[in-house]
Amino acid sequence: MPAPEQILSGLHQIANQWQMLALIWHLYFGLLAVALILGQRPSKRLGGILLGLPLLSVSALAWMSANPFNGAVFAVVGVILIAVAAKLPDEPVRIAPTWALSAGVLMFLFGWLYPHFLDTSSFLPYLYAAPTGLVPCPTLSILIGLSLMVGGFDSRSWSLVLSATGIFYGLFGAVRLGVTIDWVLLLGALLLILVNLVIKTAIQKHALAH
Repeated sequence: MPAPEQILSGLHQIANQWQMLALIWHLYFGLLAVALILGQRPSKRLGGILLGLPLLSVSALAWMSANPFNGAVFAVVGVILIAVAAKLPDEPVRIAPTWALSAGVLMFLFGWLYPHFLDTSSFLPYLYAAPTGLVPCPTLSILIGLSLMVGGFDSRSWSLVLSATGIFYGLFGAVRLGVTIDWVLLLGALLLILVNLVIKTAIQKHALAH
C-alpha cells in the first residue's frame, strides 16, 4: 500500500483532473434519486447492478493514479456486489422505514457534496464536481445512502459487503489519512448493517405470523 502522503496526493489529483467525470456521476446518481422520489421502483436486481457500477470507476482511476490497492479492492468489491445483485429477486425495491430513509438521504447528500480533495474557492462546485464516483469515501457514502433508502435491497450479503468496505475506508480515511469527515462514512456503514438486521427480522416475524 502506498504511503499516506502518496495516497492523498493521488486522490487530490483524481478529484481535480476528472471533474467532468464527477459531473457525469452526479447526473447518474441524481437520476437514480429522482426516480425514487417520483415513485419509480426498479427491481432489486437492476438497482443493485446500477449501484455496483460506480465502484468500477473508482477502481479504474485508482489504477491510473498508481494506487493498486484501491484499484484491486474496488474492482473486487464492485464485481462481488454486481454478482450479488444479479442473484437478487426480480421484484421492486421497497423504501425503508422513515428513520432509515432519513439516514440514507443524509448519507447521499454527504457523498454528493463530499468537501475534500477538490480545489475550489467557493461552495458551488461541490454541488456538481465533488469526487463521488472518482475516489473511495464519497462513492461509498452515496452508495450506502441509496442502499439505506431501499433497506439494503433486503439482502444481507449486499449490506455486509458494502458495509465492511465502508467501515474499512471510513476508519482508514479518518485515522490513517487524517480526513476526519470520513467518520461519517463509518457511521453510515454501521447504520446499513443495523437497517438490514432490523428489516430482515421484521420480514421473518411477518412470515412466521402468516
